[in-house]
Amino acid sequence: TRIQKERFTDLTEYERVKGSYVINGEFLKKLKKKITILHPLPRVDEISSDVDTYPGAAYFRQVRNGVFVRMALLAMILGKR
Repeated sequence: TRIQKERFTDLTEYERVKGSYVINGEFLKKLKKKITILHPLPRVDEISSDVDTYPGAAYFRQVRNGVFVRMALLAMILGKR
């Protein structure tokens, strides 16, 4: 999902590679077909905010639905219907 700064022991190495994987408007223009973009959020720099209006950007819906899924799982675990 993102290059994780906390995994690097050398900060200069992180700075060198941190922008290597980015989804932005320019990237979307290069695609041959429409795609669905999922992401667990929060994002750092890996998805540009200009992607938010892309029809296939489903990460806000994914996160919203994730809340309800976790609520349902907790209800099942706790034995409530």
